[in-house]
Amino acid sequence: MKRLFKNIGWLLGGRGFNAAMSLLYLYLATHTLGIESFGHFAIIVALGQTVTGLANFQTWQFIIRWGANGDGPGEATGFAIALDLLSVVMGAVIAAFVVWTAQMWLPLPSELLWLTFGYCIVSLLSIRTTPTGLLRLRFKFATATGAEAVQPAIRAAGAVLAWMFMPNVAGFIMAWAAAEVAVAVTLWIVATRKEPIDLSQVSLTKLPKKHRDVWRFVWSTNMSGSLTIAGKQVIILLVGTFGGAALAGGFRVAAQLGQALVTLAQTISKAILPELVHDKENAVEIARRMANIAVVAGGLAVGMALLFGRWGLATIAEDDFSGFYWAMVILSIAGAVELVGASLESLLVSAGKAHTAFFVRAVPTILALLLLGTAIEWDGAKGAAFAMLGSSSLAVLGFFVVVLNLREIKIAVAPGGEAELKKPERPAL
Repeated sequence: MKRLFKNIGWLLGGRGFNAAMSLLYLYLATHTLGIESFGHFAIIVALGQTVTGLANFQTWQFIIRWGANGDGPGEATGFAIALDLLSVVMGAVIAAFVVWTAQMWLPLPSELLWLTFGYCIVSLLSIRTTPTGLLRLRFKFATATGAEAVQPAIRAAGAVLAWMFMPNVAGFIMAWAAAEVAVAVTLWIVATRKEPIDLSQVSLTKLPKKHRDVWRFVWSTNMSGSLTIAGKQVIILLVGTFGGAALAGGFRVAAQLGQALVTLAQTISKAILPELVHDKENAVEIARRMANIAVVAGGLAVGMALLFGRWGLATIAEDDFSGFYWAMVILSIAGAVELVGASLESLLVSAGKAHTAFFVRAVPTILALLLLGTAIEWDGAKGAAFAMLGSSSLAVLGFFVVVLNLREIKIAVAPGGEAELKKPERPAL
């Protein structure tokens, strides 16, 4: 637990720096572009992240899982690099199709289509889950945090340059693209210093020959990552589809401010997964403690959103964005729910149940996407936020139920009246 909290501390420090820089470039982008053009900017960024998320394999997870054995991470790294190359090819095809059809379903001007395609390709070439996995495998969270700080720093500097010399959507997208390239290059440099790459190990077949469940794990984590993207970026795209560019822009600001806790949940997942893999005997206890802490942290964050959210929107964004206050509050509640569920989802993945975690998240995510149009028609951005809250709540409830069933944990009432967890002497996992 001491090492876990230390690693979370490093990750949160990086997130804190990222948050500070985010406020700067969000302020510049909203005030420079206005709500309509910022909506176009938000749609382009969401498209790039959607394409990358759909094509990208969560290679950091299986580098940790199979690189932790006695043979070292060589074959796992080679397999991860081969998958990254496959992701670029697959993603380029997806990007071409999505951009070609964009005007049929998105409020995106034709003059921005080539810019959109270029940003998608840059995002694909900047995939960095493999070097991130190598650093986390060796618990080099401080090194990874320092490398990842390059991204918000370049974004903020690029936003200032765009505001001064190129105050339009293209200028800010170029700043985002430069940040993607810079952080990817930095992570590869620091990761290969710690763990040299043997290019002879790059193969899609070597690791699966030794471990039968590799491909099932790969596709499960890929689809889970795709669902995470669908629950965040695809919803922004669909908000633009059903509500227009201005609504998409406002919803993006509300999501970025209100769902900071989702980023925190991802941070906890990244820190806790290596610990669960290395300490399987205490995995349930580690996950339980983190979930308890998450309940308190989530409640505090929602309270902060209620008290200071309106002021934050008025200060950081223009007056046009002030109408998204309640959407931001609802999204902060959804983030708090995700924060509680982060350790439960990591517990399932560490136990080789990534496919189960995928199905648990898939049903509510698909349901939210199907109901999104109706939700927006009912109450605009607040309706979309409620759809995301419902999806997160159902998914986390599902994680809790599955973990209890898999571990055969029964909740009993202790003599003092408080609930306690009873675990079998020989756990199922």
